[in-house]
Amino acid sequence: MSRILITSALPYINGIKHLGNLAGSMLPADVWARFKRGQGHEVLYICATDEHGTPAELAAAAAGQDVRAYCDEQHEIQRRAGEAFGLSYDWFGRSSSDANRRLTQHFAKVLEERGLIEERVDRMIYSVDDGRFLPDRYVEGTCPHCGHVGARGDQCDNCGRLLDPTDLIDPYSAVSGSRNLEVRDTRHLYLLQTRMADRVRAWVDSKDWPSLAKSIAYKHLDEGLIDRGITRDLKWGVPVVGPDGGPRPGMEGKVFYVWFDAPIEYIGATEEWAEATGNDWRSWWRTDEGAKDVRYVQFMGKDNVAFHSVSFPTTLLGSEEPWKTVDTLKAFNWLNWYGGKFSTSQKRGVFMDQALELLPADYWRWHLTAYGPEGSDAAFTWEQFQSTTNKDLADVLGNFVNRIVKFAESKMDGVVPDGGVPGELEARLEADVRAGIAEATAAFETMEFRKAAQAVRAVWVLGNEYLQVAAPWTALKTDRDAAAVGVRTGLNLVALFARLAAPIMPETAARIAASVGATDLSWPSADEPLLDILPRGQAVAAQGVLFAKIEDAQVAEWSERFGGAE
Repeated sequence: MSRILITSALPYINGIKHLGNLAGSMLPADVWARFKRGQGHEVLYICATDEHGTPAELAAAAAGQDVRAYCDEQHEIQRRAGEAFGLSYDWFGRSSSDANRRLTQHFAKVLEERGLIEERVDRMIYSVDDGRFLPDRYVEGTCPHCGHVGARGDQCDNCGRLLDPTDLIDPYSAVSGSRNLEVRDTRHLYLLQTRMADRVRAWVDSKDWPSLAKSIAYKHLDEGLIDRGITRDLKWGVPVVGPDGGPRPGMEGKVFYVWFDAPIEYIGATEEWAEATGNDWRSWWRTDEGAKDVRYVQFMGKDNVAFHSVSFPTTLLGSEEPWKTVDTLKAFNWLNWYGGKFSTSQKRGVFMDQALELLPADYWRWHLTAYGPEGSDAAFTWEQFQSTTNKDLADVLGNFVNRIVKFAESKMDGVVPDGGVPGELEARLEADVRAGIAEATAAFETMEFRKAAQAVRAVWVLGNEYLQVAAPWTALKTDRDAAAVGVRTGLNLVALFARLAAPIMPETAARIAASVGATDLSWPSADEPLLDILPRGQAVAAQGVLFAKIEDAQVAEWSERFGGAE
């Protein structure tokens, strides 16, 4: 049994997350956590709300709330949404926690002691009309690299380049829209990433990451690391302090940059979990206290890779303390909305709470896993969602389960029947099923989720093909023993299909298992018996419709409500 630490990129606090956020970090992290738990490993899945930075202040102001009260409310909304989607966090923390504040200030102190943080006088954007310096995301304008209008002062979402506010063409205040801006002097702390470039490159060289994450990391290393400002002129955040823990002279009222403190919250949230559960967080994060045997896996969208492959490693490695660094970084492309982008700020696309108003979580979990943005960007459309749901879930899985369980209810006294001996057909089925499970297992191990889901689906198809040939409803007319073998094998397939579905569709998997009186939802191992494990005579009972088909009228209604191609 291994110890596996899993983190998914922290969802930002400003509003409930859309399906693209879910598909690109939180859901695959959960599916993989469930898969590894199902194999018997000790898994700790940590996530949290990312609560500091400009958008939190702007969103709170727009809502007419104090920023702390706003974050309290939004954290609870996001926690409930994750729970409703079956996200099996061991802890869902908050970057505004006391633990994260202490850790962030600790890292800043030790990095400065190691010569990796220095104070500089900056030329920053000052809004005369707003009467304040504007941190990066408070400034918007045109990207100097790709010409995208609406680029933020920290990053262009169109081309992915990291920016400084002074890089922008035709900048304006995101607070008021004012273009009455000046460049003035202000003091800030800088993380000297340039001094760590060779060490970070060697660290990335040593990692066996999936290609998307590694290529993004090398892109930033090859372009040349820059020293990054890690403080901002904001009221809400982790306060900048001096060596004695009091206010730092000349930097009163400044806080740490959200991208400095947010990844540290992975550790902070683990400390929160430990305090709440009586566990030891250090054994997961400190290699001198047990974390050396931990495998650490991060999940995130591709736009977050730069900070996790360069900036956060600079913090951990540069501290010269024995912190656990990531072993595998799994990045995802973007899930698009009819070819355009989902957008929290523009409220474009379907959001987690809205999705659950339409259909149960497992419909979405299957589609976003089996057809998610893994090898490339993927477009969500209602038409594809309807087609894949109806074919994969209703026709292949749901139909198989209900068909065989109902037949056992009506023709086999509602129990797993005894009698008959499995033959060549069952032996061939078992060999094919084992090969399919091996394929699914291998794909899950390498975090190729689309491949894994399709391999699972292929095993479901084998069950349908078997029933067509075994045809117990026909055999029953002349040979009850042959019919009993077909039904018994089919019912054992139901129990197996539940186990294969469990990482992706946990709630439905439990219902499928219950239909044949099973409770085991562990992932099947290579050498265990598969097709004759249910006790003879065990009662079975259909659980009703597992997956209702999506009708054309529903697609039309949803397209009208949420839009489509624009």
